Formats: sequence, C-alpha cells, structure tokens
Amino acid sequence: ASVNKVILLGNLGADRTSATHPMAVQQLTLSLATSRRYKNRDGQFTEETEWHRVVLFGRTAEIARDYLKKGR
Repeated sequence: ASVNKVILLGNLGADRTSATHPMAVQQLTLSLATSRRYKNRDGQFTEETEWHRVVLFGRTAEIARDYLKKGR
C-alpha cells in the first residue's frame, strides 16, 4: 500500500457546506483557492489562482466546521 499526501495552503472561497452522510458520518465540502506568482517569458510577473474542491469526513470535518470561514 502507498500513501499520497498533499499540503494545500490557500484561502477559502466560500463558506463551507456540511451534510450528514447516510451512515451518520459528518461530511464537509469547501472550496480552496491557491495562488502562485512567477515571471513569464517576457519578464513580467504573472499570478495564477487555482481552485480546489476539498471534502472532509468525520472528526476532521467537525473541527474544520468550527474553525474555517470564508476568506481565512
């Protein structure tokens, strides 16, 4: 078995939405914006924003629900 790990640092784009999974597991969905800034071929600085849809389950979803708000 292998483990894939990703660390995303960014800002929440909208308030999170929560739901209860059919098996009584808390589920939280959020939109996360990450930006990167670089110099293009012309020497100008360019900034790109990429959006990520993140789904959390269980205790992690409960903690995120209590602490995460739009723009943080």
